[in-house]
Amino acid sequence: MNTLKNTGFADRLSAAAEARKAQLERAARAKAAAETPEAAERRAARQAIVAARAAREAERKAAKLAERARQAAVLAAAQAAEAAALAAKLQADKEAADAEFAERTAREAAEEAEKQAARDARYAARKARKRKGR
Repeated sequence: MNTLKNTGFADRLSAAAEARKAQLERAARAKAAAETPEAAERRAARQAIVAARAAREAERKAAKLAERARQAAVLAAAQAAEAAALAAKLQADKEAADAEFAERTAREAAEEAEKQAARDARYAARKARKRKGR
């Protein structure tokens, strides 16, 4: 309150009562305004906006999940193809190693046979020289 005015107790009581009355009137006007058809329409519009926002968010989430599933399927297919290629490469390497082993074994057997033939020939020549010398 203004200290310059010389107000009494009764003036202060009446000012407080007027303030309470004005506050009650403002609350009543606000309540009446909230119950008008325009306010109901605004609330319905806000609820529709909230519902549309929730639907868009759910749609985005579903799209994101679908994209993740698609990426997982692509990754799984790539991994399967890579595993198949690796298995084919390993099989080809094994077959090449087996062929090389078989070739080496045949070559070593042929070399051994040649050495054996050379030994046999030397042995036969020695025997022939001994018989000839008798």
